[in-house]
Amino acid sequence: MNPRLKVVIATAVAIVVVAALVVWVSMPGEPPADLDVARAKASENGLYNVAIEPEAGSIKQGEMHSWVITVTDTRKAPVEDAKFVIDGGMPQHHHGLPTSPAVTAALGGGKYRLEGVKFNMSGWWELRLTIDGAAGSDKATFNIVL
Repeated sequence: MNPRLKVVIATAVAIVVVAALVVWVSMPGEPPADLDVARAKASENGLYNVAIEPEAGSIKQGEMHSWVITVTDTRKAPVEDAKFVIDGGMPQHHHGLPTSPAVTAALGGGKYRLEGVKFNMSGWWELRLTIDGAAGSDKATFNIVL
């Protein structure tokens, strides 16, 4: 065999092996064992109590769905007329949500409909809410594992 061809083949094999190792090492593992997957919690600065629930009762991968967000103040009174910014993504994959969810309706009693949520793959997702209400602006992050 031609010595030059041997070098080319050896180099190609080395590149494939290195590429496979890089992919294997960078693959996300399981979510942290102590990941908080609670659907109700206090906001980061304690201004609000926030809860989320899928409107259909379950989460289906790859399908659009709606959620109900419930916001109360520290006295458990419903927070009306709140404004929201919705963000999120997959922390282990370093990408955001595949859609642009938005709060589309105030349902009364501190409840709001969030539409346009889609989790297109299995794994650990974050749904991050910024809430602007009478008490001020605050955030709540929810971990969802599919």
